Amino acid sequence: MTDPFYLTTPLYYVNARPHIGHAYTNILCDTFARWKRLRGADVFFLTGTDEHGTKIEKAAKAEAKDPRAYVDAMVPQFKELWTILGIDYDYFIRTTDESHKKTVAFILRDLEVRGEIYKATYAGWYCTPCESFWTELQLKGDRCPDCQREVQQLSEDNYFFKLSKYQEWLIQYIEAHPDFIRPEIRRNEILGFLREPLEDLCITRPRARLSWGIDYPNSKDHVVYVWFDALINYVSATGYGREGEKSKAAWPADLHVVGKDILRQHAVYWPIMLKACGLEMPRTVLAHGWWTMSGTKVSKSRGNAVDPIELVKKYGVDAFRYFLLHEVTIGNDGAFSEDLLGERYTTDLANDLGNLWFRIMTMLQKYFDGKIPAFENRYLENELLKKSFDLLARVSVTMEGYDPRTALSQIFEVITRANQYVEEKKPWVLAKDPVQKGVLAETLFVLTEAMAHAAVLLQAFIPGTSAKVLDRLGIQGAGLLGSSAGFAKPLVPEGRVIERGEALFPRLDEPAPKDAGV
Repeated sequence: MTDPFYLTTPLYYVNARPHIGHAYTNILCDTFARWKRLRGADVFFLTGTDEHGTKIEKAAKAEAKDPRAYVDAMVPQFKELWTILGIDYDYFIRTTDESHKKTVAFILRDLEVRGEIYKATYAGWYCTPCESFWTELQLKGDRCPDCQREVQQLSEDNYFFKLSKYQEWLIQYIEAHPDFIRPEIRRNEILGFLREPLEDLCITRPRARLSWGIDYPNSKDHVVYVWFDALINYVSATGYGREGEKSKAAWPADLHVVGKDILRQHAVYWPIMLKACGLEMPRTVLAHGWWTMSGTKVSKSRGNAVDPIELVKKYGVDAFRYFLLHEVTIGNDGAFSEDLLGERYTTDLANDLGNLWFRIMTMLQKYFDGKIPAFENRYLENELLKKSFDLLARVSVTMEGYDPRTALSQIFEVITRANQYVEEKKPWVLAKDPVQKGVLAETLFVLTEAMAHAAVLLQAFIPGTSAKVLDRLGIQGAGLLGSSAGFAKPLVPEGRVIERGEALFPRLDEPAPKDAGV
């Protein structure tokens, strides 16, 4: 029986077009999902859109649209980007889905029965962009502590969730489960936040002030706070709270991937909501950093958003995926530069990977009529072949630690070593000496296997390029990562005639790669 693995992206707010930050999060999750599937897990990969709240209502009004019509027009832009980027998700949830609304209502009624919700008058400061209330002490000057924008003073009747009741429990839980919040710098950040007293969470907004939201079950005068509504998607996607509906995935989630700016909601609000409902905790909340340009966060609100589709048109899907995965360690911010993307394309992908393929296949055609030489047991002592066979074990440890950057580096170490091996062995010299025919056969056999083993692992990272290589080599990539024994052996069919094919990564001044996706 295969192990289940449930992972989620955050829900993306649809008040503007998707940008590089959205692309990065979904590429991360897609890489983890592909890796887990290759390792034999039964993966359920959830993504979707957050469609309620003040910002949506304002954006719709600015375009003279009804909010529903506005979100219906925005959602396809996100789905289109995921298609272009090859994001292989299992379920796309929208917070406007009727099934989701039913789960939200079920949870709210359940929490009321449990005595976890009460009604009270709130007087304080409200940040519209963050859709959050703040106390006088929490403000930075007269501004929101999160986004530094102006706040307004409000007094209104609302429903509150007893967040403060579980503060000590949450601190103890985080301290007892070091992998619950990753990386460690973000874990420490949340523990630091929890040193100050938690306020109970205002979970409604008066309909008179905000009409675009999910109805609060017991009050026609209120709608549900957008964050309380949105977080519930992770269980509503499984069918929780809806009688007679077959569950799409087994809770708890194994992995929530979020940006560091929404970690507090996922590492404070969400676990306390689950605790109050009597549900299990997700196993890991993984928070990544921001993408920056010239030291400033890339975001739609700052007007410096980077369009992923334009980058894919120019560089191709796999180059874009490689760049985002390679450039930043999860948890840290990444500095975006199109010049650096172009440099990675040329050096790592076109020169190191693409040129290695070209050289190996050209020499196979020239010296062995394109056929893979026969395997001999003495090759097992070859240093490059051993390194290739051992690669799965090393990459597995790294990927189980949710570190795709290091995993990619480990794979490209073999590619780099293979390029060095070509220069050391000089097959073009060996081919001139009939006595060296056996050494030449070993050299090209080992080089082909190094490329094959790297390509099998690259299925999770740059799947389009990996598929091209594996297809040309005659290798069925699926199933080869189920065990180390299945991977640590020759993979290329003996005697197969290999076609070199088109360049994996053409020069940037040539026509766009065929995997551009647009």
